Amino acid sequence: MKYLANVASLRINNEKCTGCGICLDVCPHEVFFMNGRQAAIQDLDACMECGACRINCPLHAIDVQAGVGCANAILRGMIRGTSPQCGCGSKDETCC
Repeated sequence: MKYLANVASLRINNEKCTGCGICLDVCPHEVFFMNGRQAAIQDLDACMECGACRINCPLHAIDVQAGVGCANAILRGMIRGTSPQCGCGSKDETCC
């Protein structure tokens, strides 16, 4: 699933990453790949900003603002069985 293009807050600090690969294991959308001996972002637009990568990174090399934006609204809508509601400014406040 793709979310909004180029808006995810996900970043990797390459100076801290040692390539343990935990982020690849915990990411539900295969956002990461191994680029030599370090993790890298292969599909930023697939990031739903869940925060699993940041929470599980032992060296704190990953930064992401978990639970923000339209991705969060989409997930809450799916769980609740309603339309996403993130207050993006549209008349009915549905998302995206």
